[in-house]
Amino acid sequence: MPEDATVQASDSEEWVRLTSSDGYDYLVRKKVALCSGTLRNMLSSESRFSEALSNKVPMNERAVIVEKLCEYLIYKSVYEHAKKNEEIPDFQERVYPEISLELLVAADYYDA
Repeated sequence: MPEDATVQASDSEEWVRLTSSDGYDYLVRKKVALCSGTLRNMLSSESRFSEALSNKVPMNERAVIVEKLCEYLIYKSVYEHAKKNEEIPDFQERVYPEISLELLVAADYYDA
């Protein structure tokens, strides 16, 4: 296998495609997606889920919810190893009140 093909293969495995119920796709790095317990189980190489082979996860959530979940997973990935004295911005300020309940249910399901 040529070196370029190896680099391209590893690059494509770094990304996960999350698809909302209304057909919108979101690409996130795999390390970010693994911040969700449910997605981690789905994408585990030991699992026999099709998501683990394709790096594509269909989600039963509207696009606005999937987008906020992605945003939160990125936030979690960035700040999970923050130092104790480091100031961490409040994520709650980014959540629109009209989607907060739906987002809370989705976050619980995806163990985010």
